[in-house]
Amino acid sequence: MKRLLAFLFISAILLLFSGCSGNATPSEVTLTEPDGLPVVSIQTKNADKSVMDFVTKPVSTHVAESISSWTPGYVIPPSPYYEACTVTLTDADQTVLLDAVNADVKVRGNWTTSYDKKPLRIKFEESQNMLGLNDGATFKNWLLLAEYKDFSMLRNKTALAIARELLAEDGLYASDAALVEVVINGQYWGVYLLAEQQQVNKDRVDITEPEAGYTGTDIGYFMEMDGYYMHEDPLQQFFVDYADNAPLIPFDGKGGGGYTMKCLSDPEYGYKNEIGITIKSDIYSEEQRDFIASFVNNVYYIMYAAAYDDEAYIFNDTYTDITFTDKISPREAVERVVNVSSLADAYLINELLCDADVYWSSFFFRVDFGPEGDKKLTFEAPWDYDSAMGNKERCADGTGFYAANIVPDVNGGPGRGGDYNTINPWLAVLAYEDWYQALIREKWTRAYDSGVFDRVYTVLESDQAQCTDAFERNYQKWDNINNRSSFSIELSWQSAACYTQAEAYDFLSEWLKARVEFLNDYWHS
Repeated sequence: MKRLLAFLFISAILLLFSGCSGNATPSEVTLTEPDGLPVVSIQTKNADKSVMDFVTKPVSTHVAESISSWTPGYVIPPSPYYEACTVTLTDADQTVLLDAVNADVKVRGNWTTSYDKKPLRIKFEESQNMLGLNDGATFKNWLLLAEYKDFSMLRNKTALAIARELLAEDGLYASDAALVEVVINGQYWGVYLLAEQQQVNKDRVDITEPEAGYTGTDIGYFMEMDGYYMHEDPLQQFFVDYADNAPLIPFDGKGGGGYTMKCLSDPEYGYKNEIGITIKSDIYSEEQRDFIASFVNNVYYIMYAAAYDDEAYIFNDTYTDITFTDKISPREAVERVVNVSSLADAYLINELLCDADVYWSSFFFRVDFGPEGDKKLTFEAPWDYDSAMGNKERCADGTGFYAANIVPDVNGGPGRGGDYNTINPWLAVLAYEDWYQALIREKWTRAYDSGVFDRVYTVLESDQAQCTDAFERNYQKWDNINNRSSFSIELSWQSAACYTQAEAYDFLSEWLKARVEFLNDYWHS
């Protein structure tokens, strides 16, 4: 893909001149007396001397193939694979919470699989709770996020804490999370963020799940706007034409400045990488895929027609086609098929956090056509914020409008805009509707006045104080604050100027407070 090739070419130049390999040998660090964090201990059942390959060698296939396209002699490593293990979980006070429980473990993720310290997925044989997360609910699937390119190691945890606060009012889901230290086959493996798998479950994304093999369309659909969609099974992907790629007015707090932007390639706007939709939930027929593809395309058209043409469109009884109507208002037409409160939540979360991937991936939504489903597109399960909050050159000083604005291709590094400019259509399409802005303003004001952000600051400070020794061990193990060649191009100059975890924490804390106050000046009633 063009964006990956450009990134990798520049990374190769940096590696050449830095003299770094980008594949550091981790230092040996011993975790003798846990002092503040829980410990996840993973033990493989296989005792073969090469068994640790399952956490050191795999790279996602599409990432490895991209690397091989520009690296002569590159040997494509194995794709991530499950290794049979047992998992022991010990609380911070060394109380054993899970004792050698059977599970399969593998590397997970996209580009992050190319780093030395890789994120992991745990799949238990039987559902387990970990550390009381999500009110003690039990699940088979859990994640360990490596936080490799975030020197503070606190961005994802802080972002998810904010999201849970903002979404709780609407009864919507965001992953719970906790920092842990990980040991694999007796080797200290560093600090990870234990988080929940983004999946359909009554205690996660709660929508109707079909029985295996069921082909009817009256089910729930969980989806991701995803720049990697083409690597999924064809049954699990589709494309949205966004009202025939109609132009959007970017939201910059000043009326758009006379600019417009399209989210797909166009002769006038230039080349863009394709962004499709991945269906993350189980489906079993082309009929189901075609139904949800048509529905999502039509919902966006309803939103665009309401905002830009002041027209109302409604679905037929089977939700397979739309027609113009003058019997209801454009706003009502949107509210019939979109949970606009959840969309306002999604805007606030992404505007606050300034994630570089906001147009590219990890932007989730769902709709439920089951017997108890409301048949409304609903935005929840926010995810993946290690490139957010000033870590990349996006709102790096905490000011400006971002989520519904023109944004640069995520490939851009410090001072680089990437290959092209684009926009998140879902966050931008209603941005200038007065009634929608009133909802955003109401939500922001209520959150700010209720102390949401003060509570998040307190948690952030507590995490930093609690994890100081653990962070030191982590960087003794990996040293990626200094050996940063594999991702240095991604960092804002402010992040690149940090050479200790404490400095990175200070930047994150100051950035977040500045960002909250900037948005409060605009959105507070």
